[in-house]
Amino acid sequence: MIHPVAVIGAGPYGLSTAAHLRARGIPVRVFGDPMVSWRAHMPAGMILKSVPSASNIDAPQRGHDLVDYCDAAGIDRLVTDEDLVTADTFVAYGDWFRKKLVPDLEQVRVVSVDRRGRAGFELKLDSGEQFTARAVVVATGLSGLEHVPGELAAAVPDGPTPTGPLSHSAQHHDLSRFAGKELLVVGAGQSALETAALAAEAGATVRVVARGKGRVRFGEPPWRQPRLRPDTPFGRAWSLYFLTYYPHQYRQLPPQARHFLTKRVLGPLGAWWLRERFEGQVTVRDVAAVQRLTVSGDRPCVSVRTHGGRRADLVADHVIAATGYRVDLAALPFLGDGLRTRIATSRGTPRLGAGYVSSVPGLYFTGMLGGSSYGPVMRFVCGTEFASPRLAGHLAAAHG
Repeated sequence: MIHPVAVIGAGPYGLSTAAHLRARGIPVRVFGDPMVSWRAHMPAGMILKSVPSASNIDAPQRGHDLVDYCDAAGIDRLVTDEDLVTADTFVAYGDWFRKKLVPDLEQVRVVSVDRRGRAGFELKLDSGEQFTARAVVVATGLSGLEHVPGELAAAVPDGPTPTGPLSHSAQHHDLSRFAGKELLVVGAGQSALETAALAAEAGATVRVVARGKGRVRFGEPPWRQPRLRPDTPFGRAWSLYFLTYYPHQYRQLPPQARHFLTKRVLGPLGAWWLRERFEGQVTVRDVAAVQRLTVSGDRPCVSVRTHGGRRADLVADHVIAATGYRVDLAALPFLGDGLRTRIATSRGTPRLGAGYVSSVPGLYFTGMLGGSSYGPVMRFVCGTEFASPRLAGHLAAAHG
């Protein structure tokens, strides 16, 4: 009996990987809620930071790019770096891609994955079904990886919630609930700045708390990018060119260097088009450090250390931690304990070899889960162009 390959996750990386495997004639079962992170865990009205050319889900054949979806849907093409891609458009594009290339997606949850001798892997679904897969691709994206710093999280032992004093930015789709409220947003990246701008437009009084002097920054518009540097989906710079087009070489760097670059490169920076919607609408408080969160009654208070060394208390109706995501295999509950202990890791992230395979033969990780091995480009949709064909090729050679 030929067992199928299981792909866990139905976002851009899961769909792209499944399409490439199917094109090679490999039986595949794909599990997940399609585009769920984009559909349910991004704020309404969000616009992608990436330009249209960097927003394609890679396919094994032509005709499945964002512009092809625009043509099929009868909407204006999104082609220049000045065109903006809304989250709604991107979700619709992902659904179109899925219907064309991964029509048999199973919208059920994988409960557990364990090694099953030489036969492969045993999977259990929340439908009650159990089956054996010869290989497993984990492409769960951002799900479960929300990071809240300890100085904030300590105040909410049961975890952040949208209705409590503290939440994570991924827990909000409709920011209109904060109309007439005072809101603190902790963070300085695109997620923090766009969340703050959208909440202000919805009627909230918003302050952004950013650690470090002048940490709220915005990128330059396309027409102001340096002309003598190579073009990349993220702007013109030699460092970005290397990270975008040479992930294999990135994997050869020492672990300390890779972790540093994954954290720092493509770091906190607002999109160029967000500046005019942000400035004058949102107050920014630059601080040396965020020290702790306390709650008095139902009002949260964030204590900070100013650049002058003093303490200041910032009180609001709610605090949103727009503090990003952190890869940690412990956040993937479906990985069985026996399997998890066999996966070689570095600072909680899987150490991947050629073709995105882990130290467990037949177990692959892609997308953000592969970022510490293949670089920051894995956090973006355009990374599917590098990852998916290579993962599929490696899997086909090893398990075809």
